[in-house]
Amino acid sequence: MIEPHAASGIMYWRRSLWNGFRCRPVLLTLENGRFRATDRRGDVVFDLPVTAVTGRLSRLGTLLLTLDGSRYDLVGRGSSVSPRPSRGQVEALAAFRARTGSAGPRAGGAAGVVDLAFNDGAGAVARDWRDTLGAAGAALH
Repeated sequence: MIEPHAASGIMYWRRSLWNGFRCRPVLLTLENGRFRATDRRGDVVFDLPVTAVTGRLSRLGTLLLTLDGSRYDLVGRGSSVSPRPSRGQVEALAAFRARTGSAGPRAGGAAGVVDLAFNDGAGAVARDWRDTLGAAGAALH
């Protein structure tokens, strides 16, 4: 049986507004009421109850999250110089989806024409995560 709020996907943790090298892929998972991110090496960036997540979606499609007093800016895709997801992240994503039957955080939204043309649909990815986390109990607006 599929857990109603199980989701996993790769987003990019924008650690600098101007330096694309500092925009890093993170594997996000939401399962059993916990929201977790792991980096390219498999190290845990954060792991906490989804109900402890607060934040909002910016007008430009950045998911601005506050977790345990720290802010994380997550975007749907990295820059041209950002590292790509590691093989371990891609394999862990596939294993999660196979195990849970989850297709990802798709909340039913679609990318708009401008988002597709200028941002390769990255805004829709952030919006879908906002909606998924909100449905699971995060305080997002």
